[in-house]
Amino acid sequence: MTEQSTVHPYFEVGADGWCRPDEVVRQSSPNCDARPDGCVTDLLVIHNISLPPGQFGGPYIADLFGNRLAYDAHPYFEQLRPLRVSSHFLILRDGGVIQFVSANERAWHAGVSSFEGRERCNDFSIGIELEGTDFEKFSEMQYGALAALTYALQLRYPLAAVAGHEHIAAGRKTDPGPFFDWTQYQQALAGYTPQASGKLPLRFPAIDKKVN
Repeated sequence: MTEQSTVHPYFEVGADGWCRPDEVVRQSSPNCDARPDGCVTDLLVIHNISLPPGQFGGPYIADLFGNRLAYDAHPYFEQLRPLRVSSHFLILRDGGVIQFVSANERAWHAGVSSFEGRERCNDFSIGIELEGTDFEKFSEMQYGALAALTYALQLRYPLAAVAGHEHIAAGRKTDPGPFFDWTQYQQALAGYTPQASGKLPLRFPAIDKKVN
């Protein structure tokens, strides 16, 4: 571990696509499968999620991704019954991280999607959910964990770009939403200087939709 990582959160992604168990909570999701042969994992997709909407804490997000959600626990959950979804990672409000799917595998997070002319973004992307909504700010701890995790993923995969779910499923999805601060994310990531490891800086969305 470097001196820098004593200040920032630290993650290490193994060859199997999993972070070390002392860095994340591992809750394997069945909602994943193999990536297509020859597919290059070069896109990072940022989402937000809260269950019930606007409420934080509790087991419901992990339960949804694990196909064990108690649908009668809240009226909103009934509409989720047919879903079989997952993400590679979830960053909680306190900066804690849960990993559901190996980054080597295809998580079911993007749905119908397209990025720079390529469809089926699940094939070539890694999905990170932030516990949050379109209607309020994310926490400082979440930006710190997101930057650290992004850096770790850059060291393992040939990531070239990062996008919001709203950018790859325009008109269908709005997350991570107007309160997600893309500039703060970039500044936090800059502290890890991935260029020192021979990696080019990630391309970010051109439009910052942050709300002050």
